[in-house]
Amino acid sequence: MDFALAIVVAILTLTGFMTLFSAGYSYPWRIADQARNILIALVVLVIFANIHPRYLMKMALPLYLVGVLLLVATLVAGTTIKGATRWLNIGFTQIQPSEIMKIALPMMLAWFFHTRQESISGRDFAIAAVIIAAPVALILKQPDMGTAILVAAAGASVVFFSGLPWRWLFAILGTALASLPIIWTFMRDYQRQRVLTLLDPTTDPLGKGFHTLQALIAIGSGGVFGKGWMEGTQAHLDFIPERTSDFLFAVFSEEFGLVGNLFLLATYFALICISMRIAINASNTFSKLLAGAITVIFFTYTFVNMGMVSGILPVVGVPLPFMSYGGTALLTLGTCTGMLMAISANKKYKDD
Repeated sequence: MDFALAIVVAILTLTGFMTLFSAGYSYPWRIADQARNILIALVVLVIFANIHPRYLMKMALPLYLVGVLLLVATLVAGTTIKGATRWLNIGFTQIQPSEIMKIALPMMLAWFFHTRQESISGRDFAIAAVIIAAPVALILKQPDMGTAILVAAAGASVVFFSGLPWRWLFAILGTALASLPIIWTFMRDYQRQRVLTLLDPTTDPLGKGFHTLQALIAIGSGGVFGKGWMEGTQAHLDFIPERTSDFLFAVFSEEFGLVGNLFLLATYFALICISMRIAINASNTFSKLLAGAITVIFFTYTFVNMGMVSGILPVVGVPLPFMSYGGTALLTLGTCTGMLMAISANKKYKDD
C-alpha cells in the first residue's frame, strides 16, 4: 500500500462526496448512487493493487483487442442517447466501451515498447501511431470528443515517455497546428459552436454560452473564503447545469472560494507528483510507461475539467477526478489507482 497515494485519493474522494452532497441535495438518489460507486471503485482498486505487474503486462494485448471490437460493435449496434452512440447493451446492463480504452490503450503501448526497448525505431513509433489512431477514430465517430481527447493523451504520453525524439515531437506539433483549418471543416456544427462559445460566451448567453457564464458567476461569487458549505446560491437555485457531474468544480468554488480552490489544486498537484514518483521508481519499462500514462490521465482529467468550467477550454464531457458523480469514471480512476499501487509495491520486480 502506497499510503501517500491512498491518503490523497481519500481526501479528494471525501471532498468530492461532501460537495456532491451539497450540489445534489435535491437529487438524493444521486448521493446514494455515488456512495455505491465509491465502494465499487474501492473494491476494484484493491483488486488491481494485488495484481502483479507481470500479469498486467499479459492482459494488455487481449484487453486492447476486446476494447477495439467493442467499439466497433457500439458503432454497429450501440444505443443512441441524445444523438450520441456511446453505449452497448450486453444483456444485463449497458457499458461504455470507450472507457475501457482509457486503460487498455496505455497498457497496450507500454507492453509494445517494453518488448522493443532494446532497439526502438521509427517503424515502432509509426506502429504506435496506428495503435492510437484506431480507437480514437472510433470514439470520435460516436461522437465523444472529451473521451477521445483523454484516450489520445494517454496513448501519446506513452509514446513520448518511450523516447520519442524531440525533432519528431516538434514536427508532429507543427503538423497538427497547420492542420487546424482542415480539422475545422470536418468538425460537427455543435463542436464548432463550442469553440466559438469559448471565444465569446456572451454571444449566446441563454443558449450555448449558458453553461460557461453560470459557472464563471459561481466561481466569482465565491470570493476568497466562499459562501460556506450548502450555501451556494448558484447551485441551489439551479443556475449551474450538470452541477453534480461535469460542473461540480463550480459548486465547490462558490462554497469554498479561492482558499478552497488553492487547497484543491495543491491536492491534485500532490496526486500527480506521487504518481510520477511511482513511475520514476518503477523497476521495468512496462511499469514506468504505464505509471507515466496514468499520471498524464490524472493531469488531463483535472486540467480539462477545471479549464472548461473556468472558461479557458471548450465544454466537453470530462469529470473532475475522484469528485464528480459517475460510476464509469470512478471505476476507471479506481483501476488506475490500483495499478499504481501494484507498481509501487513491486519496485524490485524486474522482467526485462
